[in-house]
Amino acid sequence: MNTENLSRRIFLQRTAAVAVTTAFPVPTIVPASALGGNGAVAPGSRITVGFIGTGRQCVYSNIHGFLREPDAQCVAVCDVDSWRMEHARKIIEESYAKAQPSGAFKGCAQFSDWRELLARKEIDAVMISTPDHWHVPMAITALRQGKDIACEKPLTRSIAEGRLLSNWVTKSRRVFRTDSEFRSSRIMHRAAQLVRNGRIGALRQMITTTPKDPTLEAQPDMPTPKELDYEMWQGPAVRRPYTVQRVHPPHDLKGRPGWICVSDYADGMLANWGAHLNDIALWAADLDHTGPVIVEGTGKFPPKGNLWDVVLDFDVTFTYANGVRLRCKTGSPAIRWEGTEGWIQVNYPDDIEVEPESILNWKPGPNDTHLAYKISEKRDFLDGVKSRAPVLYDCEAGHRNNSLAHLSLITIALGRPLKWDPAGERFVGDDEANARLKPIAWHEPWDKLVTQSL
Repeated sequence: MNTENLSRRIFLQRTAAVAVTTAFPVPTIVPASALGGNGAVAPGSRITVGFIGTGRQCVYSNIHGFLREPDAQCVAVCDVDSWRMEHARKIIEESYAKAQPSGAFKGCAQFSDWRELLARKEIDAVMISTPDHWHVPMAITALRQGKDIACEKPLTRSIAEGRLLSNWVTKSRRVFRTDSEFRSSRIMHRAAQLVRNGRIGALRQMITTTPKDPTLEAQPDMPTPKELDYEMWQGPAVRRPYTVQRVHPPHDLKGRPGWICVSDYADGMLANWGAHLNDIALWAADLDHTGPVIVEGTGKFPPKGNLWDVVLDFDVTFTYANGVRLRCKTGSPAIRWEGTEGWIQVNYPDDIEVEPESILNWKPGPNDTHLAYKISEKRDFLDGVKSRAPVLYDCEAGHRNNSLAHLSLITIALGRPLKWDPAGERFVGDDEANARLKPIAWHEPWDKLVTQSL
């Protein structure tokens, strides 16, 4: 029986091994007790989830986040590092095995090629936890395959790619959740609700401070580990010789991966922590679906030739059309809102300071703004998949947030203030700046995906 023709319910009961060819065997049986027996959620009500990228973030946060939800069924993993993929598969199957009388469970497929995972029509949704340079080609392909998507932040490597992705989400009418947990932090939610309801008066300025990236000098070329498909790992990025600090530590899921600090694949803490902190700042200000009109700032980069080459220090200010300013700089992770009648500051993870202290006595009434709250970002995503209702942190908000990092890098590079049109997403009267908005030069054949989509 070909699984392409099976219903979701039957797939959850019996996954055939004769579907698309994979580098790893597809499990043939899922125990019935895991699919609706003993008070569990019935299979027809479950969302089948596949994981693309099974590194540190996926293993310690994303997989466990979905395993905790009774209406999610983790059915597949994919990675170019076979050791990491096998580790993720074991976590999933061992977790489900604990609920079985036999203590055994086999029901998680493995794919070495993410396109084969996306081709499985029985998979409803995917969690993309890859390096940043892979997000857009994977997400657009997933949308074309009809998948709902939770995608790690920061979403994109350029503003043009962000607009492309957000337009694709709208066109496809799929659920897309920018995967950040901060809107489910009770402290963050409380602070945002206080600001949104004017408890510090008229908002004037916001300040976010993000940790500082380290740097590392050039490293010698090394043999590629046998478990890593380095060609596929590079994917759409420019080709570079392998060295361990460019990718991730072998056989280790606790060490911080080096790619986060390499501009071929990511934009460092400016984008990484910015996607958390700036999101909450703008959510509180009701500015998370637009952009600034002026951007100006400075930054310091590592010595030329360093392997880890993302911006080290930065201090950038964004001015919005309503006059509110957002200042982003390096420091200990925190968010501060300053208004005409007081201020609020949240120091990560859960310390809140206010002036005046009476602000904390306030509770929203029936006529006040009640910001939606979900216990976790995974719960928010699954609820959106089932109801088709908007999620708390959608693709457009993720794109607008990520755009701040790209705007920062452009104003730093050019060394001057820039005027920005948030509606047209273009710099005003500045061809030199606008030339930096285009998508990065993706390596063949991945560039065709962008060309066909623009």
